[in-house]
Amino acid sequence: MGQGATQAKVRTRRQHHQVIGAGRDGRDKGECQKSGQKFISHERNNTQVFADWIAIIDGLWPLLQYMTRIDDISHRILRELVADGRISNIELADRVGLSPSACLRRVQELERSGVIKGYRALLDPVAMGIGFTAYMTVGLSDHSKASQEAFERSVARAPEVRECHNVTGSVEYLLRIEAADLAGYKHFHTDVLGALPQVKSITSYVVMESPKDGRA
Repeated sequence: MGQGATQAKVRTRRQHHQVIGAGRDGRDKGECQKSGQKFISHERNNTQVFADWIAIIDGLWPLLQYMTRIDDISHRILRELVADGRISNIELADRVGLSPSACLRRVQELERSGVIKGYRALLDPVAMGIGFTAYMTVGLSDHSKASQEAFERSVARAPEVRECHNVTGSVEYLLRIEAADLAGYKHFHTDVLGALPQVKSITSYVVMESPKDGRA
């Protein structure tokens, strides 16, 4: 084979390799670009998820702070205040084992954080003329939101209703009723609660004695 033919074959092989290499380079570049786009998209998604978590934690941070601050000493302070909301700071500090200044800071922080929502007077029901207490379950004839709101507005205006709870089960509401006597309770049962158009059923549970009552 002559020298010219050999050089022609070499040039052909080089051109062939260059074409293949160019094709491979083009595919590699395209794949790299696609991979880069996927990586950037994935990175953006991760950034958004991270930002969402930061927003959630930021919203829960005050609650987390309050939860961590309610330690055993704070629980003891709260128990004492529930038993006697007018206890002096000096006596409270002595009962929970703190200095008066440290105890006062604790109470003020519990008030600022909303753990202590307020203080109320405890009334003697007998002195207030309350001699009859009963719990009532109430079932509604209509389970719509409008019916529930109308019922709740009605019981909010009734002084005999001391508590109203929307509960699960076969009935919609549980009420705690206080009246002067059985006659007063019957009036409320028949002429007030029983006259509401939303009420379908009423069941009464008369309190005979209260061995434990956190309100007393």
